[in-house]
Amino acid sequence: MKPSYAKLVEGVALPPMALVRQHFDAEDAGDPVSAVVAAMAQATVVGDTIRPGMSVALTVGSRGLASLPELVKAIVDDLLARGAKPFIVPSMGSHGGATAEGQVSVLAHLGVTEKSVGCAIRSSMETVEIGRLDNGMSVQIDKLASEADGIVLFNRIKPHSAFRSDNESGLVKMLSIGLGKQSGADNCHAWGFHYVGRFIVEMARMKLEKCRVLFGVGTIENAYDRLARVVVLPPQTLIEDERVYLGEAMRNMPRLPLGPPEAPLASGPLDVLIVDHVGKEFSGSGMDPNITGRPSSTAISGGPNVSRIAVLDVTDKSEGNANGVARADVITERLFQRFDREKVYTNSLTSGVLIAASIPLAMPDDRSAIQAAVKTCGSHTPEAIGIMRIPNTLHLEYLYASEALLPALCDRDGVEILHEPRPMRFDDDGRLLDDWPH
Repeated sequence: MKPSYAKLVEGVALPPMALVRQHFDAEDAGDPVSAVVAAMAQATVVGDTIRPGMSVALTVGSRGLASLPELVKAIVDDLLARGAKPFIVPSMGSHGGATAEGQVSVLAHLGVTEKSVGCAIRSSMETVEIGRLDNGMSVQIDKLASEADGIVLFNRIKPHSAFRSDNESGLVKMLSIGLGKQSGADNCHAWGFHYVGRFIVEMARMKLEKCRVLFGVGTIENAYDRLARVVVLPPQTLIEDERVYLGEAMRNMPRLPLGPPEAPLASGPLDVLIVDHVGKEFSGSGMDPNITGRPSSTAISGGPNVSRIAVLDVTDKSEGNANGVARADVITERLFQRFDREKVYTNSLTSGVLIAASIPLAMPDDRSAIQAAVKTCGSHTPEAIGIMRIPNTLHLEYLYASEALLPALCDRDGVEILHEPRPMRFDDDGRLLDDWPH
């Protein structure tokens, strides 16, 4: 039996939606293994630093990088072929519930296991202090990594979802926060996101000076969530080199077809945005504010102006870590029941973003959640309401748009209307059907 408040939205009409395809300019690296082999073969720093018999700690984080298991295995195989003894160190700050077992589980859900990549995974939350910043902040590094003969950093380079700086998500942040484990992440976030960009660089410089970092392997992805490039960065210029690739990664980002097409991050108004899934494999924030315009921190701005966001579910891979829903306005009872406070609270207390642990209004099913968003979006022209539906904030090649938005979309380069507007389809339980191209 539905609760009485659900009756308040039963009469809200939902407009028909048309399937839309976006065409992005995108470089594609092709086979990820070949891309790794070529990048490491061309980088003199690899041959200069890898020696037979040396132990090498390879960092792998909690993000769902494109072709992650294949990339990790390719790096491991290259190190093995050079006679090294690589092992993986989960490098994800407080994720996985800030436990060694939890971080191994996160990697397994991403397809990275000892069997899949061909080397040991050594997980521990124990860190050692290598120094302190001028403000007294402790700089921590994973103990197992510090004891290895060398460290190889591996991560995707991309814009962060909570702050803007010369270095954001990438090898620098992996070195400073990921390898700092929970204590290192806690220290770095303690001053708030306005300072994170500064501290990750200061911490990284100290670790590059005092720890045996051999080189970094970075990936840049295109707008289709596919590998665009693999780069190998030497430790001497890693911080500065990464800044160039961050700019490339920002230009590569997908975006909603709103506002000026030339804008680095789309802007423009929208009445309702429906997001099928949030998930850590899509964004560290679960739902990327670069796409939604809904940051959890004042250290980031830009993106579309969306009146109401309805989120329908969290992915299985996130294991209940649904902190991204805090920036939504409406969710479903299904998502509410899957919300794992242990994981979300650990993440939020470490990052210092307590609003990330909030839970929006929860409606009984998808239909009523969308109706609640439409009812409260403040549109003065219900017959011309602007709605977009996306599968998540990473995959934006296909989306659904309401009829009122189609004239503007038809005039936009790189946008194709695939079929005429049709009513949204729900099953008998009020769940929105998966109508996405597969």
